[in-house]
Amino acid sequence: MKNFNAGTYINQGTFKSFFPEEINRQWELDDIEVINLLSKADRQLGRLDMYSEYTPNIDLFISMHVLKEATKSSKIEGTKTNIEEALQDKEELSEEKRDDWEEVQNYITALNKAINSLKDLPFSSRLIKITHKVLLQGVRGKHKIPGQFRTSQNWIGGASLSDATFIPPPFSEVNRLMSDLEKFAHNNEYIFPDLLKIALIHYQFETIHPFLDGNGRIGRLLITLYLVEKGILKSPILYLSDFFERNRELYYTNLTSVRESNNISQWFKFFLVGIIETAKNSIETFDNIMKLQKEVDEKLQNLGSRANNARTVVNHLYVRPLINVQKVAKITELSTPSAYKLVSELEELQIIKEITGAKRGKQYWFEDYIQLFR
Repeated sequence: MKNFNAGTYINQGTFKSFFPEEINRQWELDDIEVINLLSKADRQLGRLDMYSEYTPNIDLFISMHVLKEATKSSKIEGTKTNIEEALQDKEELSEEKRDDWEEVQNYITALNKAINSLKDLPFSSRLIKITHKVLLQGVRGKHKIPGQFRTSQNWIGGASLSDATFIPPPFSEVNRLMSDLEKFAHNNEYIFPDLLKIALIHYQFETIHPFLDGNGRIGRLLITLYLVEKGILKSPILYLSDFFERNRELYYTNLTSVRESNNISQWFKFFLVGIIETAKNSIETFDNIMKLQKEVDEKLQNLGSRANNARTVVNHLYVRPLINVQKVAKITELSTPSAYKLVSELEELQIIKEITGAKRGKQYWFEDYIQLFR
């Protein structure tokens, strides 16, 4: 963009912190490569949104998209919980895995609450703070004022301010900068493409680093919130954390490049490539889900009068692809012996697969479905 200035480093005595320029202003886009990628990204998002509109029971599949996002976004921050572990109950995991598991569960809760809150609250600092409070509730970081902007200096990388990789602006600047970010998000006076708007908002948010902890996860979550609030996506089905995690070095390098050399165009290109690739992958996932649905439905026809109860179980598995006999009995209202028989039949049809190898307390995966999100 013409005349883009990210900000300046200002001496704070023993260290220099970065003061970003405000972004709520008119921008002129003059990079033809960015414009070309923007066109492709808009086209792919349009295709994805169409899939969400015409895919039957789309809400069944959103929870697995959210779970994948939670594991990938948390992985960038160092947690090691995978999809299979995230689906299990806390008691089923070893002690050393439980803290990471709790952080992923908090992310899922925070994202779902944020999406639901959009019905009553706009994309705003208030919504961001509410989401942040849920994210850090009862986990590592719970003492770092969840739900409140920081009241002390933070830093990225290094053991202290003295050897930090990046030092955001002082806490005294956070409210002003976040207010500017919020105004930019809702400013209809200055015309600027929404995908570039949220790319710039994400960069600015990570640069402000308004919280003492959880900034990365909240910043990535904001992308989906913005796309849903603006009506670009009718359902929350696009998440960039998988792309960012697979290209982690480029993700950090491109953010740093904006601050160091005002290279916002390169960040825009990286972000738009992420939108394009992620939208294509999501479309492929929906295609494969519909194929799997058809295959499973054909298998269920062999169950005759028990097919309806089996479909109830399978619809549950699309939301949470891990189940046991007790859960089957509860959701179908069958007796325990009948639930055992139904589970056995679903296993014979190779719809579910037992994973514990135990005689009691058996757990079953909807393996083919989980594979689509790995």
